[in-house]
Amino acid sequence: MPPVRLALAALLATSLLATAARAHESPAAEMVTAANRFLNTLDDDARAKAHFEWDSELRTYWHFVPDFAVKPDDQVKTKGKRYGLTIGEMSPQQRLFARTLLNSALSHTGQQQVATIQALEKVLYDIEKRDIRDPELYYVSIFGNPSTEKTWAWRFEGHHLSVNVTLVDGKKYSVTPSFFGTNPHVVKDGPLKGTKVLAAEEDLARELVQSLSAEQRAKAVIPGEAYADILTKENREADESLFQPAKGITFEELDEKQQAMLAKLVDAYVEKYRPEIVADVQTTESTAPAKGTRFAWMGDLKAGGHYYRVITGDWLFEYDCTQNDANHVHAVWRRFDGDFGEDLLAKHYEAAHSNGDEKSR
Repeated sequence: MPPVRLALAALLATSLLATAARAHESPAAEMVTAANRFLNTLDDDARAKAHFEWDSELRTYWHFVPDFAVKPDDQVKTKGKRYGLTIGEMSPQQRLFARTLLNSALSHTGQQQVATIQALEKVLYDIEKRDIRDPELYYVSIFGNPSTEKTWAWRFEGHHLSVNVTLVDGKKYSVTPSFFGTNPHVVKDGPLKGTKVLAAEEDLARELVQSLSAEQRAKAVIPGEAYADILTKENREADESLFQPAKGITFEELDEKQQAMLAKLVDAYVEKYRPEIVADVQTTESTAPAKGTRFAWMGDLKAGGHYYRVITGDWLFEYDCTQNDANHVHAVWRRFDGDFGEDLLAKHYEAAHSNGDEKSR
């Protein structure tokens, strides 16, 4: 083979190997790359807004309401505002790296939902004509130093979105609280007419409750009007006592077809994230419904305002659609005593202490 062709063949082989290596790079490594490239493009002022110490109290200070509705928190001495660098403040280059960081955690479904939820801010602006509705009013915050060995975290957040990713020892994932909301739930007019971002989260639950027999419904349906919002709201910890005494129908009281429906419903929340991340999250406890899992519903069975929740082990999936004439959804995936990686961090500290390792993260 002529030297030129040999050189081209070698170059092609090297390129293919590099592509294969990238294809097998872990999400954690991709997050580190994206986060560091993002941080490296920031000037001092922008970095001061986007980058925080790992132990900052702001790490667990999360919100899903619009900026004007964020309330002061005495625990972290805030002034009632979000912290981070907004998309609107970023250069085009910084926006690309910020989106790359976000997408390093999300599946294609999750990416599409995030983009559409942001786009709905323009729909709200067209309805309300208020500048508080802005698709670029979403914040990126990084806590600690991105590393494949050390513990750090990041958040992408704005109205109706809060994606919180914690990496313990640079490789163990926590992705709760994970909040995806939508207003309007179903777009009534304009170029996005008919758009329904969280269709599966509603349709699967409604299909399940409608499939129940009268005897099953007596267990699953909580009497009264649906709650005005999810019970855990923006609490920094998901308090299990809010759901005591336990209500709802248990997994073992469902038939096989209904059990499959419930599993599919849970997947609608979990599969917003990349399969590798979901697999790692489930090494501590599976999210799959099993014996003892409870499904509870409140509100209209066919249309109109409704609320439901699924509690499976330490996992909570909570959904509410009552506001704006039942066209406004709040949906969240949380872990009792484990949001922001607290369960993983407890194990990390325990292991470090037992090994006599008092080094910083």
